[in-house]
Amino acid sequence: MMATRSPETDYTVRREALATYFDSTAKQAWIDLTSDAKVSGIRATVRAGRKQMRATLVGWLPTDLRRTRILDAGCGTGALAIDVACRGADVTAVDVAGGLVEVARQRAPGFIGHGKVRWRAGDMLDPDHGTFGHVVAMDSLIHYNPADLVDALEKLSARTTGSILFTFAPHTRLLGAMHSVGKVFPKSDRSPAIVPVAEDELFARLERLSGWQIGRTQRISSGFYTSQALELVRVE
Repeated sequence: MMATRSPETDYTVRREALATYFDSTAKQAWIDLTSDAKVSGIRATVRAGRKQMRATLVGWLPTDLRRTRILDAGCGTGALAIDVACRGADVTAVDVAGGLVEVARQRAPGFIGHGKVRWRAGDMLDPDHGTFGHVVAMDSLIHYNPADLVDALEKLSARTTGSILFTFAPHTRLLGAMHSVGKVFPKSDRSPAIVPVAEDELFARLERLSGWQIGRTQRISSGFYTSQALELVRVE
């Protein structure tokens, strides 16, 4: 009988595959996408959607973040980490792709007011990162199946005192069709595999997070970018 892999093993295998992808095949494309470089029309819609999503998530955080520890879980090239650091936050910005973390470090301004950023390559779930007031995981959990996604949130919730803001790929017929169409485009225009999640299924799975409740949610669609933000809030 074939052995069943544990969710942790599935998460680890997927995490390592993503690290390899973003540090090799997709590195330059991701650098271009998160800069002012000219990109294809498809990627331009993704860039616009990500900018809107980043603004949404940052807007859900308190305006004054001085003396507040923030985990940017899946920081990529660092735009969100810098945004919250400019509000005074003490940010730990982590990504599995060490090459992108190095780009983020190079792009970071020399002065960001009262805030600061610690750039780290590694696993966003590593407990050595410490405890945080808020965690933000923008488009970093969209590559995991629903079980692994909620497992990750549960691990993060154990070290978070305020809120967890994350995104997921909502399961819609339109999104499914767009992903199917995307397979015919050149490799440079493809994203790594995204796992659409049914909203009802996700909400049901989140019920196991004792001491947390669902807050705000917002779906953003921009061409080939469709992602939904969700807020989890710690309750007494």
